[in-house]
Amino acid sequence: MSHRADGTLETVAAEARACTSCTDLPLGPRPTFRVSPAARLLIIGQAPGTKVHATGIPWNDPSGDRLRGWLGLDRDTFYDVSRIAILPAGLCYPGRLPKGGDAPPRAICAPSWHPRLLPLMPRIRLTLLVGSYAQALALGPGTVGERVRLFAGFLPRYFPLPHPSWRTTGWERRHPWFTDAVLPALRAELGRVLLDAEISPSPLPAPRCHGR
Repeated sequence: MSHRADGTLETVAAEARACTSCTDLPLGPRPTFRVSPAARLLIIGQAPGTKVHATGIPWNDPSGDRLRGWLGLDRDTFYDVSRIAILPAGLCYPGRLPKGGDAPPRAICAPSWHPRLLPLMPRIRLTLLVGSYAQALALGPGTVGERVRLFAGFLPRYFPLPHPSWRTTGWERRHPWFTDAVLPALRAELGRVLLDAEISPSPLPAPRCHGR
């Protein structure tokens, strides 16, 4: 399938939503994303799960609930496409791995569509890289935990985050600096980026005290 290097965001997004390049997807193609030329914040995650595939709404699942909790944003704000764009590494549900867990995003997807869509969103001021696949796209090889811990080195362009699945619950407990240092900084960055859009993320609860 060939791709033009030009076009408006509306026309390129329509082409992406009509994409059928992957003919062996277990649930068939249903590209799921949200883009806008006015968006200030971009969220790049992994790929839709089955619940997102069923509804056509990105992050419409428990992982999305947890991500919104990290960000301090309600659903109405999170899904305001004029403020926040959502473009995963894989636009369609990729299926399951033989031993369980979602398969990785299809390798053809991001190279086909990200270079065409991203330049048409010139007001993006911060990109959240949620999980290893999103971080690999922008940053190359590396470990999620180390990137999250050293998040300040990627600002002001990127903010790396772990994937907010239930598997991250134990990791978050073992690394209290994520709640105590990373999340307050994340919400401060969201306030900076979305200030002109009149969004103020809700404050975090007071930091926990940790014994020595």
